[in-house]
Amino acid sequence: MPEIAEVARVTHFLRQHLVGKRIGNIIAQDDNSVFGKVGTSGSAFQAALAGKRVVSAGSQGKYFWLELDKAPHPVMHLGMTGWIHIRGQQTAYNRYAEKMNGTDKEIWPPKYWKFHLETDSDPKVAVAFTDARRFGRIRLVDCPGAEIRLNSPLVENGPDPVVDRKIFTEEYLSQKMKGRHVPIKALLLDQAMISGIGNWVGDEIMYQAELHPEQYSDDFSDSEIARLYKAICYVCDLAVEKLGDSDQFPKGWLFNHRWGKGKKDAATTLPNGEKIIFVKVGGRTSCVVPSKQKKTGRVAAGVKEEDPEPKPETKKNTGKNSRFFDGDEVKDGDQQAEPKVRPAKKAKTITQEAIKEEDDEITSMDREDSKPKRAVQRTRRKPADVPSPSNVGRRRSTRLRNAIS
Repeated sequence: MPEIAEVARVTHFLRQHLVGKRIGNIIAQDDNSVFGKVGTSGSAFQAALAGKRVVSAGSQGKYFWLELDKAPHPVMHLGMTGWIHIRGQQTAYNRYAEKMNGTDKEIWPPKYWKFHLETDSDPKVAVAFTDARRFGRIRLVDCPGAEIRLNSPLVENGPDPVVDRKIFTEEYLSQKMKGRHVPIKALLLDQAMISGIGNWVGDEIMYQAELHPEQYSDDFSDSEIARLYKAICYVCDLAVEKLGDSDQFPKGWLFNHRWGKGKKDAATTLPNGEKIIFVKVGGRTSCVVPSKQKKTGRVAAGVKEEDPEPKPETKKNTGKNSRFFDGDEVKDGDQQAEPKVRPAKKAKTITQEAIKEEDDEITSMDREDSKPKRAVQRTRRKPADVPSPSNVGRRRSTRLRNAIS
C-alpha cells in the first residue's frame, strides 16, 4: 500500500498544479466506504469543495490534505490502491502506473474514480482520486486551516519522520522503544508511534540498521537505537526526496530484491550471495537477510520462517501487477470489492493474508472477504420423489455433480 514516499509524491503534484487555484466543477460519488465510513458523503464533499480556493497542501505519514480558503478541509488516505491523478501529468509510476485505453488518449475521468474536479483557471486543471479496492478514506475536517493537524485523525497519529524532525528525535524513539514490549517491526508500523512507515519501508530500515525485525523493542542497546534512528531518517528522507520513484533508489537497497516471495524463478539471495528469508509473526511478514541482521536480544515467540520459493502447486501470478493489488480485479462500485470470477477451473483471488501484509492500520471490520463464495441452491424434494433403496447412491451422485457443476 502507499506509504510515506508515495503520499509525498501525490502531495508534491497537488502543490505543483492545484494550490492557488479555485475549484470550479466537482463531482463525487456517494461511496459508503470511502466517504461514509469516516462520517461524510460524496454529496457533502462535493458541496464543501465547490467554488473554494486551494491555499496549500500538506502530508503527515500516510495522510494528506488540502487547505481551502474556508472550512471544512478535505483530509485523505490512499488505503491500498488509492491514487491522485492530474490530467495530462504522469503522477504515477511503476506499480501505480496510470491506466490508458491502449492508445495515446488519456481516459478521463480515470477508472475507479471517487471524485474528480476541474479548476476555473485558464488553462483548467483536472484532478481525480481513484481507488479500486475502496480502502481509501476521504473526510472533511471543520477547523481553521492552521489547525488541521490538531484534529482527528492526524492528532492521533505519531510524528512524521521527515516533516516532524524536531519532534521525531533519537530521544523520542528511545523512549517509545523502551516503553513498549513488542517486536520492533510492529512498533515501526504503529502509526500512533511514527507516521508513514509501512511494510517495505520498515523492512528497508531494519536492513540498513542491520537489526532483526522481530527482536523486542525494549531489548536494544543505546548504540543500536542510535543506529536504528539513523536508518529511519536515511530511508525516509531519501524515499521522499525521490518522491517514491524506486528507479532512483540505491542499487544496494533491499527494496530491489524483496518482492520475490512465492514467485517462480525469483531470487532467494542478494547479488553478493547473502540469503533472503521471510519471517512471519503476528500475521505480518518481514523480509530479512540473516547474515546481516543479527539477533542481539530477545525475539518474539512464534516467529515462523517462510519459504521464499513457490510451492509446486502454486500457480504463477501473471496479472498486470504481481506485487500489489491490481485494480482490474475489482468491479467499480462493488460493495465487497471482490475479484472477478473468471471462467477458469480455479479463479484467482486476493487473499486475506495479502491484505494484512499491506494494510497495517485499516481495521478488520473494514476488511471484506476477498474470496467469492458460490451459492448452491437447494430444492426440497416432494414426498413422491423419495428414491427406492436400489438407486439412492446413483441419485445422490447425480445431485452432487449438478450442484458443483
